[in-house]
Amino acid sequence: MGLRVLLWGRGVSALGDGLWFTTWALFFTRVLGLPLVTVGVGMAVAGAAGLIAAVPLGAAADRFDPRLVLAAITVVRACAMASYLAVDGTWSFLAATVAFTAPANGGNAVRTALITGLVADQAARVRALAQQRVAQHVGYAVGAGLGALVLTADDPSTYALAITGNAITFGVLAVTALAVREPAPVEGTPRARAVLADRPYLAVVAVTSVLSLCWAMLSTGLPLWLSRSTDLPLALSGVVVVVSSVGIAVFQVPFARFARTPDQAARTAVRSGIALAASCALLATTVGGSGAPVVAVVVAAAALHVVGELGYVAANWGLSVGLMRDESRGAYQGVNEAATATVQLFGPAVFTFALGGFGAGGWLAAGAIFLVAVAPVPALTRWATRTREPAMPSNTTP
Repeated sequence: MGLRVLLWGRGVSALGDGLWFTTWALFFTRVLGLPLVTVGVGMAVAGAAGLIAAVPLGAAADRFDPRLVLAAITVVRACAMASYLAVDGTWSFLAATVAFTAPANGGNAVRTALITGLVADQAARVRALAQQRVAQHVGYAVGAGLGALVLTADDPSTYALAITGNAITFGVLAVTALAVREPAPVEGTPRARAVLADRPYLAVVAVTSVLSLCWAMLSTGLPLWLSRSTDLPLALSGVVVVVSSVGIAVFQVPFARFARTPDQAARTAVRSGIALAASCALLATTVGGSGAPVVAVVVAAAALHVVGELGYVAANWGLSVGLMRDESRGAYQGVNEAATATVQLFGPAVFTFALGGFGAGGWLAAGAIFLVAVAPVPALTRWATRTREPAMPSNTTP
């Protein structure tokens, strides 16, 4: 079987993700009775472990069959999810959370490495990754809807059913990973440390990962802004999420054509940063505002945010995949995942500090961060392209 079955499996597992991310906070605090501080510390420790594990797990896919590595990671996470049913205190909670969360970034890296191993052409790789994101996004949406039903019921047996269902969805992904055909062999010896010495690649990934602040902008920045600095209804934040969800589902695959080569992806990254900065600037003008005209401004900002997010995600694929060494693609994708996860770890704090401390000026500061981050991307991409070994395939199309 080919790529399609893996995409289907990712959609199913994303359904479980959406179900879990909608319900975990109340499950931990209401059902398990854990203090908020314990939950926060546990999630932080697990997140830190995930950053450390990303590159080694990605590198494992370079030395062993990536199908087996992905299936093994997925089974570990399924068992960890099921173990929440037996949690009876702080230490068992911490063990389950680390076992479930720590392999997540590495699993993403391995899955990307597997997809790029199944598809040789750079443009086709970016398109396949875009198709995966659409399947993932649809799965999230369905899972979040089911999670809302779990929250409505709000009883331990329903939460237990949700956890069991999530574990099963991970099992589906493991089976589909094993069902795909073996990736084509790659010439060269995998070198996990090579990516850590690849300064041009690290520089490109470091600056483009800053654009992943766009997710905290929507999940943390906008709700905080609406509640504290405007007279707009809080429900508008939900409307913006719907606009974003529809935009991603409809346009992510078409946007893949803007990142078929590294140079093209670099230009797309710049345009993405500009769109996100413009979105921030529009939101800054809504301070103290109310009424239909201000709502229209927020919706316009949301549309620019969608354009920026679509462009960032496509550019990230075009650069992280287009510039990697194919014999070490798992390790390279592990570094990319770790960089993105690091930014996301601090993203909520960035927007909380900026908007809470500086009001509208916080939006302008966030916009400046986006612009500063993307400014060197084209030059860094040219540097990275020049330093690729001539003997290695370029993975680019004219």
